[in-house]
Amino acid sequence: MTGFVLGSASPARLQVLRSAGLDPMVRVSHVDEDAVAAALPAGTAPEGVVCALARAKAEAVAAALIAEDADVVADCVVVGCDSMLLVDGELQGKPLTPEVALRRWAVMAGRSADLLTGHCVLRVRQARIVAEAADCTGTTVHFAEPAAAELDAYIATGEPLQVAGAFTLDGRGGWFVHRIDGDPSSVIGIGLPLVRRLLGDVGVAVTQLWVDGAQLRADAAR
Repeated sequence: MTGFVLGSASPARLQVLRSAGLDPMVRVSHVDEDAVAAALPAGTAPEGVVCALARAKAEAVAAALIAEDADVVADCVVVGCDSMLLVDGELQGKPLTPEVALRRWAVMAGRSADLLTGHCVLRVRQARIVAEAADCTGTTVHFAEPAAAELDAYIATGEPLQVAGAFTLDGRGGWFVHRIDGDPSSVIGIGLPLVRRLLGDVGVAVTQLWVDGAQLRADAAR
């Protein structure tokens, strides 16, 4: 059976995949995202930036697996993702500090912005990358206007500090999102419709990767 490797430490991405019937192996890329973005040609479109970051993550994970885990790379797909919020033409990643999160929400509140998620799927067989497919999906997020006390409480939870755009759809941040136009799974961090298409592009049907519910429950309990 073809293995599925998620090149991300994101628990939200892992949960999306598990809820959709997959049992991913998780490997973290440890890519220097700032360095990858800085090396891109001037004027690279926002969609190109998130795709380049997703590709760098997938390639780093694939390289590590090829060097260390012969059993996995006999037949697997490696998926890398990167999400950023496009606000006023500027890409925003993780705020990391409360001060940055507060400044971003001052701009976002009551407005709309595009959450872009780049995806890269690598097919690895016999310890070689034999196929690649990459693309970006965009979803428009319409933000509410949280009161100052609500926003302070939200930021104090720490949740928005480690997520692109300083919000989540599937967590406490969902209280402050009026609606979205597009794929909700891509806002959480991995777009199922797009990943299904990219898997097909590298010769893997997503139904080949499904596992039974009992196995997923056992893995989640570990």
